[in-house]
Amino acid sequence: MPSPTSLRRLGAVAVVTTAAAVTGVSILFSPNLATNDRGGGPALDSFRQKITDPNAVIPSRAAQESVLTGTSAANPLDVLVIGGGATGCGVALDAVTRGFRVGLVEREDFSSGTSSRSTKLIHGGVRYLEKAVFNLDYGQLKLVFHALEERKQVIDNAPHLCHALPCMTPCFDWFEVVYYWMGLKMYDLVAGPRLLHLSRYYSAQESLELFPTLAKKGKDRSLRGTVVYYDGQMNDSRLNVALACTAALAGAAVVNHAEVVSFLKDEANERIIGARIRDNLSGKEFDAYAKVVVNAAGPFCDSVRKMAKNDAQPMICPSSGVHVVLPDYYSPEGMGLIVPKTKDGRVVFMLPWLGRTVAGTTDSNTTITLLPEPHEDEIQFILDAISDYLSVKVRRTDVLSAWSGIRPLAIEPSAKNTESISRDHVVCEDYPGLVTITGGKWTTYRSMAEDAVDAAIKSGKLSPTNGCFTQNLRLIGGDGWEPSSFTVLAQQYVRMKRTYGGKVVPGVMDTATAKHLSHAYGTLAERVAAIAQNEGLGKRLAHGYPFLEAEVAYCARNEYCGSVVDFIARRSRLAFLDTDAAGRALPRVIEILANEHSWDKARQKQELESAKRFLETFKSSKNAQFHDGKH
Repeated sequence: MPSPTSLRRLGAVAVVTTAAAVTGVSILFSPNLATNDRGGGPALDSFRQKITDPNAVIPSRAAQESVLTGTSAANPLDVLVIGGGATGCGVALDAVTRGFRVGLVEREDFSSGTSSRSTKLIHGGVRYLEKAVFNLDYGQLKLVFHALEERKQVIDNAPHLCHALPCMTPCFDWFEVVYYWMGLKMYDLVAGPRLLHLSRYYSAQESLELFPTLAKKGKDRSLRGTVVYYDGQMNDSRLNVALACTAALAGAAVVNHAEVVSFLKDEANERIIGARIRDNLSGKEFDAYAKVVVNAAGPFCDSVRKMAKNDAQPMICPSSGVHVVLPDYYSPEGMGLIVPKTKDGRVVFMLPWLGRTVAGTTDSNTTITLLPEPHEDEIQFILDAISDYLSVKVRRTDVLSAWSGIRPLAIEPSAKNTESISRDHVVCEDYPGLVTITGGKWTTYRSMAEDAVDAAIKSGKLSPTNGCFTQNLRLIGGDGWEPSSFTVLAQQYVRMKRTYGGKVVPGVMDTATAKHLSHAYGTLAERVAAIAQNEGLGKRLAHGYPFLEAEVAYCARNEYCGSVVDFIARRSRLAFLDTDAAGRALPRVIEILANEHSWDKARQKQELESAKRFLETFKSSKNAQFHDGKH
């Protein structure tokens, strides 16, 4: 609980923060950062046209791979990116829109690692603001300015996948009410033009009307009210896939399920000039040459660096973040709950997400692995922590899914101690020709990518045709999308469903399904709806969820969906929302993908076994059953 001393200091520093905020806003929005100065104009219009062209077709994976195999020492790519997470795909999009020849390879799938296992928040750094105030640290304040700027741009550039979310902070003491109200008003002030909505105080009674499951009492204290502020929320892996597909439409050769096994080196100049790559779907290997390689492998960036230099000093301090998914009745639609400091000093939250409730999180040391699993004690910690603030009984049997993500906290390689561990990002080149970008957070992926491309330009002495303009470039499906776009789907399409007897019967394109398709695919949702209508793939994949069979076919054709796990985890979010429902959907997903990719029986069996192993790492309750009747 904040003390009176904290309140006095908060008040005393408010004036300083106000002045700093005005300064920061003027810096962020100065004329020097105008579109033309940052490479807009005709070049930006040209790329926008490519991305929004209704007749544009995303190149096939085979075509993309042929671009990489067609390189040579005499005809290299400008930039080869390793890693298909948010940062890697952001680097590919930034580099290709600056006029470079770009390739990207990802060992598993786009967003298969940390980028699909986030908190789903696009946050402006309210905790950095608290540190800035109490430590009188202008560096932390600049982080807040930066995060708020990037938050708004992420939401603007992918409006179908991102939205503003009100977050409620409960106060069980009048000091807490004043402390959080003042702090969040400062947050509003610092946000300036990038403010989503104003924060405000609600009385205890108003709070319970907005969040019915909120506890009225906590630890012998009564609820005094809540302070609500706004941050952003996203569908993280679909945003990541949109980045990859946008980069592909812009001209980058992006290939998932392709792993770097070694580097190609110019021994005379002691410089990396490309990579030996293995296609993990076919097993074949090939060389891809590039003037600069960008290592954006997230938690695995140290293993990539060690391929170049055996004695490379580690720069990743991995941290595990566990989340659980609960039924929607734990939190109301459109209102999150965030407790900045629990009894043991941690942050806990409950957020509505895709019709369910996400709760978390933990922050503990971990080892780096491809498929991290949450420990039972971490799941129980989250359940115990949220139960202190809820009137509803919190049960382990309600856990529909639980997952762990590895945060790649960065250490500057040249640092002499671990005190330099940062939530900010680090860019370095500790072997000529290999630029590494790591750390940071989802919110700032775009500016991280910009910094990495700037470093690559310097490393390879590259000549861009224009400056960076990704801050003004909407992702695929975003341009022209409106919140009301789903009505077109509901009014103009039907879901043709194939019965078990083989007969095709029409079904209504209900509001829940239309909204889901509109938010997941943006302006491209009509293409998915057309498949559902014209190819008899309008049936839902799992009871209680709006995901359609048509989506499997669409993603196989247009989103590089090469495996069953690609679909259930990253193209749809079924594995994250309900592990058992995902398991029940596997046979039909495999059947459709087998038809799209011409899989034989052996491959289908392999896919089923692989998907089952994957789902075993999502620790849902064996007894969890939840049918809300909405769909």
